[in-house]
Amino acid sequence: MPGLTLVRVNDCLWRVVRPAGELIGYVELIATPGGTRFRAKRFLSAQRRVLIDGEFWAMGDAVDCFRTR
Repeated sequence: MPGLTLVRVNDCLWRVVRPAGELIGYVELIATPGGTRFRAKRFLSAQRRVLIDGEFWAMGDAVDCFRTR
């Protein structure tokens, strides 16, 4: 995914980082009764907290939400 790198943390979690290594968030794989979802979680460095951006059916859609900000 150009401009962003995914770094696998474990089987269900990836860090989303910029090319310079800056952490911008996480994508978490979650199991739901309807199937596997991907939760985008934005890291707010100034506030030192994580904000859930949304849940998606595809990993690419979850990562795309980081490109819009």
